[in-house]
Amino acid sequence: MAAGLALAGCGGSAGSSSAGSSSAKPALRITSAYMPAPVTSDMAAGFFTVTNSGGADTLTSVTSALAGDVTLHSTKGGAMEEEKSFAVPADGTLDFASGGNHLMFEKLTHKPKQGEKVAVQLHFAKSGTVTVEIPVKSATYNPTTGH
Repeated sequence: MAAGLALAGCGGSAGSSSAGSSSAKPALRITSAYMPAPVTSDMAAGFFTVTNSGGADTLTSVTSALAGDVTLHSTKGGAMEEEKSFAVPADGTLDFASGGNHLMFEKLTHKPKQGEKVAVQLHFAKSGTVTVEIPVKSATYNPTTGH
């Protein structure tokens, strides 16, 4: 349902130098994106997977016209913690899933409804900005069952 977005080779010219030891460019693909329909009108969550078939990158921030603030969060030992960034490993994945890493949308401009799509801009250190359309699913949606 959520179409993947492929991004390869963006974010720098071949002649630029970087402080990193890896010269391979990230090759990012965003899949499995969804937002459970929020139960309140002031806060929502978002989930997705970043698959990287290239060099390492870092998710530095997220923005959306839906919210005044979009923050990155991890869940450690059952406690939610705000994070400044998330590493996207070379030839690896970064998962944002229920009970783990997630986005928090605060100060919503409106309460999104099931069936709506929310545009979200993922800002990466090397790959630049990637826009993803996140479908709003039911409040109880579970990606493993599709309900």
